[in-house]
Amino acid sequence: MFNHQRALKTALARGLLALPLAASLLAFGPSAHADEKLDDTRLISIGGDLTEIIYALGEDNHLIARDTTSLFPEQALKLPDVGYMRALSPEGILAMNPTAIIAVEGSGPPEALTVLRSASVPFETVPNAYTRDGILAKIDKVGALLGVEDKAAELHQKVASDLDAAITDAAKHPQGERKRVLFILSLQGGKVMASGTGTAADGIIKLAGSINAVGTFPGYKPLTDEAIIEAKPDIILMMNRGDGAGTTNDDLTKQPALALTPAVQNKAIIRMDGLHLLGFGPRTASAVRELTTAIYGG
Repeated sequence: MFNHQRALKTALARGLLALPLAASLLAFGPSAHADEKLDDTRLISIGGDLTEIIYALGEDNHLIARDTTSLFPEQALKLPDVGYMRALSPEGILAMNPTAIIAVEGSGPPEALTVLRSASVPFETVPNAYTRDGILAKIDKVGALLGVEDKAAELHQKVASDLDAAITDAAKHPQGERKRVLFILSLQGGKVMASGTGTAADGIIKLAGSINAVGTFPGYKPLTDEAIIEAKPDIILMMNRGDGAGTTNDDLTKQPALALTPAVQNKAIIRMDGLHLLGFGPRTASAVRELTTAIYGG
């Protein structure tokens, strides 16, 4: 069995935990609350989708802090920010004196999660799948953890109906007319970092009735020029940072391989708010509609 004290000492050695906090945590063993309602008196939510679900359930009065990706609804911005979900500081989170922590799958780093799971505070990870059913499963899980199954069942039904309508509408385009979409995360050193399968970008492209132009590899990876040309994307999809920084359309046209694609030649470049586009929470039906309209027109 995993030695939690060894894990805490490792985290201390790596600078993830300050000495006073580590000493107090070493007195505790791992807590097991997987099948119980959490004490959500002082709840911390890690993951914008989970925070949205908590607000949609009307349980936000329990929240005392959120992570950097939790930007919706606007009221969430009034809560203290405990950091980016993939670069969490256990000491900062535990210093908030939470009675429970819920985090979406993919939060990290692993060493930080080890410390949080080894503390006396119940810590729950909510599975994350970039599909219709994955969204509904998150709603059910959060509802169970907060002991509001009835509210969750109502939200589940509402979100499912909205998603089904958006997906059905997106699927009206005949198979032969479906666009090939290339999601570009960034240009790094002239290399295109693109989204393969098992990603939020791949999931939203499929829900919007389109084809991931590079859906032959898992995760994100830099593409060769040959792979870009062979992908023949009709559309390039990117996140809109909104601050004028990042990759511009001119940057895309100056990349030799991209310049040869139908997407760049036709100036078919779509930018959307990243958290809305890739959030996979209660508002995903809206993101599907927005993307479908941007790709195929109203």
